[in-house]
This record gives sequence, C-alpha cells and structure tokens, in this order.
Amino acid sequence: MTAGQDFRPHRIVVLALDGLLPFELGIPHRIFGRPRDAGGRLLYEVVTCSVRPPGPVETDADFAVQVPHGPEALETADTVIVPASYELGPVYDEGRLTDELAAALGRIRPGTRLASICTGGYVLAAAGFLDGRPATTHWADADRFQRIFPRVKVDADVLFIDDGDVLTSAGVAAGIDLCLHMVRRDHGTAIANDVARRTVVPPHRDGGQAQFIHRPVPDPQLATTTAARAWALGRLHEPIQLRDMAGQEAMSVRTFTRRFREEVGVSPGQWLTRQRVERARHLLESTGLSVDQVARDAGFGTAQSMRQHLQQALGVTPTAYRRTFRTGADGPGER
Repeated sequence: MTAGQDFRPHRIVVLALDGLLPFELGIPHRIFGRPRDAGGRLLYEVVTCSVRPPGPVETDADFAVQVPHGPEALETADTVIVPASYELGPVYDEGRLTDELAAALGRIRPGTRLASICTGGYVLAAAGFLDGRPATTHWADADRFQRIFPRVKVDADVLFIDDGDVLTSAGVAAGIDLCLHMVRRDHGTAIANDVARRTVVPPHRDGGQAQFIHRPVPDPQLATTTAARAWALGRLHEPIQLRDMAGQEAMSVRTFTRRFREEVGVSPGQWLTRQRVERARHLLESTGLSVDQVARDAGFGTAQSMRQHLQQALGVTPTAYRRTFRTGADGPGER
C-alpha cells in the first residue's frame, strides 16, 4: 500500500455472539486500536458486528453490549476475529452452524484472515475453516473440541497457533498474545512492543509456550530463576552456559533446570533462543547493522546460525525480515 491518499488502515471486524465474554471481546479493540505509523495514522480500524441487525448482544455477565453493525460488516473485513462465547448452541453441542451464523460467515470474502479466541474456534471449525489445519483452544475444552471436529489437528499445549490465514488461540490472556503476535507479524517488533508497553502486558509470549504449567506460582519459600533470567538478558551477545545461569541462583544445574521449566514453561535453552530471536528482530528493524553484526550482538555467533533460527521461528531470512519491516509500508508485512 502506498502512502498519502491511498493509505487505508487494515480493517478488523470482531464478530460478537450471544453469551460472549466481555473481556475477550475487548481484547482486539485494546490491542489493534493502538498501533500507529510514523505519521501518527492508526494502522488498524476495528469494528464490532453481530449476526443480526445492529442492536444488543447478550454477554455472560449481567449486562448486554450495544453492537453498531450487522453481518454486512463482515464483507468489508481484512481480518475477522471471533471471541469466545458461552452460548454457541448447536455449534458447541453438535459442531453445526445455525442458519443465521452460516449466512453471516458466508459474507466473508475469500482470502480474509481469520482468528479466534478460546471457544471462538468452535465457530471457525464448524464452518470448515479449520479442516486439516492445526488449531488450539482453551485446554479444558481441547478433548471435546477434538471429538466434535476430528478433521482438526488440535494442539492443547500451546498459547496460539499461526497457520497463515487462520489463527487460533487458547483462552483469556492467550487472546492478548495472539493479537500482539498479529501486530508483530504485520508491522514488526517495535510497534508490537510499544502496544504491549501501553497495555502493560509482556511484549512477547511465544505461541508454543505451554498453556498450563502445573506450578504457575512458585513456592515463595523457594528460590526462583528471575535473577538468572535478568542476568542472561543483559548478556545475550555473549556465550551463556547453563551452569552460568544456575550459578546466578546458587543452584545445581539439575535443580535450576527443573525450577526454570516450572516457572517459565520451557527449558533454559529454548528460552535463550527465543530471547535472541527477539533481539535479532529488534536490531534488524531498528538499526543498519550488517547481518553478521546483528548475529553477533544477538548471541548467535554467525549469520548462518541466526538465519537458521529465524527461518525456524519466523519462516523468513534475516534479509527478508529487514526488508519487510524497515521499508514496510502501511499494510501487513510478510509472515
């Protein structure tokens, strides 16, 4: 998309269904309502629609929300997001769309990006959008989801899944992670991190992170790995050994590794790689350093090593990533 009069923000249409969760309905508006380009223009336009003409939509709380648009708004969407609902009726019970919902979804143009938060994935699955694809939902619903939709490749152990033009997330806070991921995918790390700071949430939780960690809150009487993580983040450009991180907490390597996984949900090695990928993304976007220098500063050592890790994490080379997000115009960047 070119600048000036041809600029048009990416239009996100949020489908509000009866029984919706107000918190999850608000996530897309909060996350996508913030990003701006260098000229101060909003990069997204977010609107809410119903499957019926404009009017009230019931929530799972003791109030309704007034939705200003009917299903015709779906025809204008670049991205459609379906938040969770607790009153999906035959969609949830039988995996079958109602006539009203089917008619509304039939208005979506081919090629429109689709996303769901939590049980909103039932709607995408019932419409056939997830057939043959990997998808996730809230871990407590995953077994049932798989039984009702056997053609979907359900993964209950992740926060969200990006399958290109269709994205799904687990429940509640994972919806924030998914929306931030979409901003990062569209416009780069710097803009996504700015949104996260303004929203006062962590800037990045990888989609592959576990939904459910058996001890999410460490025993306060036990040492944590917080200091070791802070120590490592300040030295990403240096070789970091597991024993060095464990030494920051005066733990054995075995105890540290177990405690780290309990707190963070991934191994220290996986965590370090993710932090280095994020560091490399930031440097590629915001500096003119050579690819070799970015690789050294991010702790990958060589450009070849960084290239392999970025290909695995993002599906693009460092050069392609920089070209997308340093010159990235006003529309979504490459995946």
